[in-house]
Amino acid sequence: MTMTEPRTTAERRAHAESVLQAEQQLWFATSSDKHGVHMIPVSFVWDGAAITLTTFAQGRTAANLRADPRARLALGTTADVVLVDGSARFVPVDQIASSTVDALARVTHDPRVMPGLTCLQVDPRRILVWNGFHEFEGRTVMADGRWLDDAGVSDG
Repeated sequence: MTMTEPRTTAERRAHAESVLQAEQQLWFATSSDKHGVHMIPVSFVWDGAAITLTTFAQGRTAANLRADPRARLALGTTADVVLVDGSARFVPVDQIASSTVDALARVTHDPRVMPGLTCLQVDPRRILVWNGFHEFEGRTVMADGRWLDDAGVSDG
């Protein structure tokens, strides 16, 4: 098996942004002491700063997030993954940019008219990108909500 050279942090960041912009579905994982770990597939919209999605207001995902707002989102395949860690917040649909809600309505149920849905926004705090063991080191491209550059990047 031939190893390819690991991508730079800038190349991985560009890949993460491209995936977030192009994809419409991801895995959304939450957890709480009462309900345990829960993961669901959801449709989403990326506006360049936040990931907007919907879930059922009375479902386990929403219950978990009320207890603990931390979430992990996964995009791609196991051979080319983008993982996003952040805190989800409940946002009334009328407080989300209309362009974002319009885009969300194109990829899933329209939260303005679908009963029982609630809108969530996740601000990424940490993003990891790798496409094989050779890229495991240096996989963090965002830390503490800030994109990293190629200088001095550490997975710590």
